[in-house]
Amino acid sequence: MKEMIEFRDKLNVMGHEAIVHQTYVNWVNGKELDLHKRLEKEHAKIKRELDVFKWYHNAIANSDAILVLNFDKNGIENYIGGNTLIEMGFAHVNDKKVFLLNPVPEIGYKDEILALTDKVLNGDLSQIN
Repeated sequence: MKEMIEFRDKLNVMGHEAIVHQTYVNWVNGKELDLHKRLEKEHAKIKRELDVFKWYHNAIANSDAILVLNFDKNGIENYIGGNTLIEMGFAHVNDKKVFLLNPVPEIGYKDEILALTDKVLNGDLSQIN
């Protein structure tokens, strides 16, 4: 989440209007700490309570593009997980560009990621157009 806020701020400085779900902003700023504790046991329930999928669908539908922050995770280089793949699908079906910060991961659903990706930035945000 810290990286999401960091990259949101970088994009905004570059003149883009980047957004992140307010709950993530609150967590990074040390607010809503009770959700941190609940996440360990009730992750899916919290996603439903916050209506995260609908929020991201609507945010993506009202944007020009998404930036996928695919960092190393779970022992996989440039990991893209289930939530992010769903968001990439939202962007694609809403005719929005999909930018990957890093190369496509070697993962079982690599072909789906490739089919949804417009441009791999290789870490260079200046390539966003």
